[in-house]
Amino acid sequence: MLRTALRNVLAHKARLIMTALAVLLGVAFVSGTLVFADTTANAYRNAAAQSLKGVAVSVQADETGTAPDTAGGAAGKATGALDTALARKIRQLPGVDSVRPTVHGQATLAGKDGRPVDADTSGQDLATNYLPGKDGKDSHFPLKEGRGPASENELALDARTAAKAGYRIGDTVRFAIDGPALTGKLVGIVSTDDPQATAGDTPSGGGTRTLFDTRTAQELFHHPGRFDEIAVAARTGTDEHTLTEQVQALLPKEGARAVSGTQLAAEQSARIAENTGYLTKTLLVFAGIALFVGVFLIANTFTMLIAQRSREIALLRAVGAARRQVVRSVLVEAGLLGLVASAGGFALGLGIAAAMRPLLNTTGAGLPDGPLVITPAAPLASLAVGVVITVLAAWLPSRKAAKIAPVAALSSVDQAPPARALMVRNVLGSLLTGAGVLVTLYVSTLRTSKESNLMAAMLGGVLTLGGVIALAPLLSRPLITLAGKVTTRFCGVSGKLARENALRNPRRTAATASALMIGLALITGLTVGAHSAQHAMAQEATQGLTADYKVNYSTARGLAPDAVGKVARVPGVAAAAPVTTAQLGTHGRSAVITGTDPEAFGKTARLDFRAGSLHDVGPGRIAVSDDFAARAGLKAGATLDAEMGDGTAGGNAAKRKLTVVGIYAKTRTVDDALGTRADVLPYSLTKQFDNLLVKAEPGEAAGLERTIRVALGDSPLLKVRSQEQLVKDHNEPVTTVLSMMYGLLGMAVVIAILGVVNTLAMSVFERTREIGMLRAIGLDRSGVRRMVRLESVVISLFGAVLGIGTGVFLAWAAGGLTTSSMHAYETVLPWGRLGTLLLLSLMIGVLAAIWPARRAARLNMLRSIQPS
Repeated sequence: MLRTALRNVLAHKARLIMTALAVLLGVAFVSGTLVFADTTANAYRNAAAQSLKGVAVSVQADETGTAPDTAGGAAGKATGALDTALARKIRQLPGVDSVRPTVHGQATLAGKDGRPVDADTSGQDLATNYLPGKDGKDSHFPLKEGRGPASENELALDARTAAKAGYRIGDTVRFAIDGPALTGKLVGIVSTDDPQATAGDTPSGGGTRTLFDTRTAQELFHHPGRFDEIAVAARTGTDEHTLTEQVQALLPKEGARAVSGTQLAAEQSARIAENTGYLTKTLLVFAGIALFVGVFLIANTFTMLIAQRSREIALLRAVGAARRQVVRSVLVEAGLLGLVASAGGFALGLGIAAAMRPLLNTTGAGLPDGPLVITPAAPLASLAVGVVITVLAAWLPSRKAAKIAPVAALSSVDQAPPARALMVRNVLGSLLTGAGVLVTLYVSTLRTSKESNLMAAMLGGVLTLGGVIALAPLLSRPLITLAGKVTTRFCGVSGKLARENALRNPRRTAATASALMIGLALITGLTVGAHSAQHAMAQEATQGLTADYKVNYSTARGLAPDAVGKVARVPGVAAAAPVTTAQLGTHGRSAVITGTDPEAFGKTARLDFRAGSLHDVGPGRIAVSDDFAARAGLKAGATLDAEMGDGTAGGNAAKRKLTVVGIYAKTRTVDDALGTRADVLPYSLTKQFDNLLVKAEPGEAAGLERTIRVALGDSPLLKVRSQEQLVKDHNEPVTTVLSMMYGLLGMAVVIAILGVVNTLAMSVFERTREIGMLRAIGLDRSGVRRMVRLESVVISLFGAVLGIGTGVFLAWAAGGLTTSSMHAYETVLPWGRLGTLLLLSLMIGVLAAIWPARRAARLNMLRSIQPS
């Protein structure tokens, strides 16, 4: 039987090629994900190890002891504990070889075109101090050109950033820390190909690196004499644990901590494993979907092969082969196929792993460079997955082969599935679908995205999909009959034959269509959900906003009070309304109050007042949203004792008597309450404006962005966005994620296409005599090709209708879970995209039939009708 299995694999290699491709693609996805995960984790570990090279002890500012920054720079972790005096004391300890005090911050650079450099790598625009040794050079940042910065108006850049921004030695570089634009002369370009950055400043792919002299870095980010970290290098033979205890003894009880290099490496390894683990699990989920789709193709292939080899199996049974031997022979054949395809899939997976890092970095992921890492687990897991999936998919067809009665098999090549088996399947499918629909309908009544609700939504989706798959043979008859009427009307005999061929074996047709249905159901669900979310976000982003531009900084620090006058004086500006926020508490409820100039605000925003009006808002008089009014039990005319501001983090707090003069419908533009800027600004955390709403004169909006930027100093951190840009910014994360999801689910669709091709090709072989008879009675070659194409199109459209319908239903039911965070959410069907998916399915049907149709048309008429 082993020799029989080997012979069958070699004899049917052409018919098994599509199945092998399905296994290969699925395994490639798995192996690529595993290798990519190992490679990424290793690259991060190498970067972390390099950053800790020579570090025996790291003294870091304790986040629990962080004090607010008052120096005018960006708030950081530095406290008075990490100062020059402490660094000097540590340097005097026995066993200390060197001490490196560092300052960490962020500096956003502007290129020569005025736009921020690497705007898509937010949070990775790193800045630190250049610390020269006795030779005047910093070994952590080897110079490629020029020298290190030595004064407050000098800086150095990494080579990649300098090249991308177009800067050369001697150029004036514009940058921003947390507000207005600053300038510095570029005196050096350093290499960061193999950086030895300190532990708190480990670089990753993308982003920029700016270097200042130590004093300048301290003034920009903290206070003179303060540091974020002090890295201690030990002399040879010094015990790391003992040195850590000695350093800890020099530190105050609060505000700083000493961590050994070993402990720091362990902490970084744990963070790396956590960060890379989520991405790996996500990719493996999509790899599992691709393999699940492949199961239908594998099972279909072996079912058809067994039907075509029923005479052969019957002869084996007649000469003494037991049922177990027949089952074993088919499973060995599947195992061999899975083994060969898995080996090819693993090789292809290496290419996928290599391409994944640059692909993800285009979305701003910032993954570090590193060589491919292939651990023994990756090839072993890939081979195991491929072989197990193939064998499991072939198990049911093998049992069917073992049950063939020798005499019945010799008299019939392809028997229709027994009615009883289909009845059991229909009952099971109905139960699964019913349970899935009930769970899904229950989910549609929920309004929060808690973990338990998400699990319920996933359960409902799985049950519904499983039920539809089981019911596919039953559903195929009415849907394909309906499609067949169209094909018959427009294509005559070829269309009628295509319909009959698709209906001949409902199980086979359903299995082929189900593979396509799964991919399209998931894509449709994502499309509908994402389109609905984008529609809601677009509404929320501009709800109540009539301004042409919204101006703010990309950091937490706001706009200075004089920014209002600067923008108002810009030619073409009709109104500039400042917006600031503060905490407000009353009646046991907390809220956010927005402060503005009511007159200017009325020209840049539109509120739907239920009581009172915007003109009633003034000193001591506020309007509240209907949502907050309901929560706090407020009505128009009510006087309340309000707690204004937040006493923590250096903010002011005071009790104020305020009168409610209006109630409006809550919007994203205005928070829970609205007052004058004089009433709100003193209690805001920054004592500055969060943003400006700018209304242009009629016909003057175009080109106003650049003028406003120049008026406010043209800082790289400054954002001047139109309503269209606001919508785009809100939708961009969803669009990026959706594009990635499409790419990942595309693998499942490709495997489904292979399934259609394989089913048609093997069906043509199975119907060789029938096609020969059709040719003999007058059906020409073009009619045969048309028949096969139409059969492919009918099967593809059947899968598309099931997939799109199921996907829309699941997206509608799960949509309610987002209303807690997105109040404007409602299911909106993207008819254009759904039509595109249907058209794509039609094209899949046409393309998948090219080779099978050509093969069928080229069959020799006389040889085809000869008995085998």
